[in-house]
Amino acid sequence: MEQRITRAKSRIAAAGVPFETPGAVERAERLGVVAAMVYLIFNEGYSAAGGAQGARAPLCDEAIRLARLLLRLFQTEPEIMGLTALMLLQHARTAARFDAHGAVILLEDQDRRRWDQRMITEGLALVDKAMRHRRPGPYQVQAAIAALHARAARAEDTDWAGIDRLYATLERLSPSPVITLNRAVAAAKVRGPAEALGMIEPLAERLAGYFHFHGLKGALLEQLGREEDARAAFNRAIALAGTPAEAAHIRLHLDSLTGSDTQKAGPAM
Repeated sequence: MEQRITRAKSRIAAAGVPFETPGAVERAERLGVVAAMVYLIFNEGYSAAGGAQGARAPLCDEAIRLARLLLRLFQTEPEIMGLTALMLLQHARTAARFDAHGAVILLEDQDRRRWDQRMITEGLALVDKAMRHRRPGPYQVQAAIAALHARAARAEDTDWAGIDRLYATLERLSPSPVITLNRAVAAAKVRGPAEALGMIEPLAERLAGYFHFHGLKGALLEQLGREEDARAAFNRAIALAGTPAEAAHIRLHLDSLTGSDTQKAGPAM
């Protein structure tokens, strides 16, 4: 390592690269890259499933520590406020995301009494502070979405219309097929599964290898009564599942379809 540092110093000296404090534009560019890396660290821990989640949870804690450090260095940057709030509000749900066997518990089915209220309070305060700057950015909007979930005492109290509007804003700020996919979840709650399915069908080619696309498509088709199409989508989702917990969750949907078919067929004679 010492040799590498020495060689790097030599190359910098030979190239005449100035060592100076970056200007406002360069600092903003660097800050954006650093923020993205911090969020990637967080997601590496947050996306772990079941038993692995406990082992990788320190990654979430470390990402939040780094975000707080950035916030001390850049106290008036609303996007850093938004990033910190987003991670706090997501991490607050950790204890309720999996059952004792490591199976996924969907947001709407989680025991909200197990959410970390201290993290939620800190996250909500940061969201409110960031919004007062009136310089919206992707992290702030995502944090605002998480805040609407956090503020709902019960799943049925969730402001899905507000979440739909925020995702529409996020689509304009940072267009992505995954963002549209997430917006479709809110659209299904507000305007029904048919409209949501119409939103995601144009994404089929770009998200062909994405587990969540096929899982959501199957769920929407199931709600519309298109059971054979739903079964095909769920089977594709299982094939793409990144963890046993994801696959097990989709199998529950398949089991419900099988049970529905049995009821339609009537009792065996």
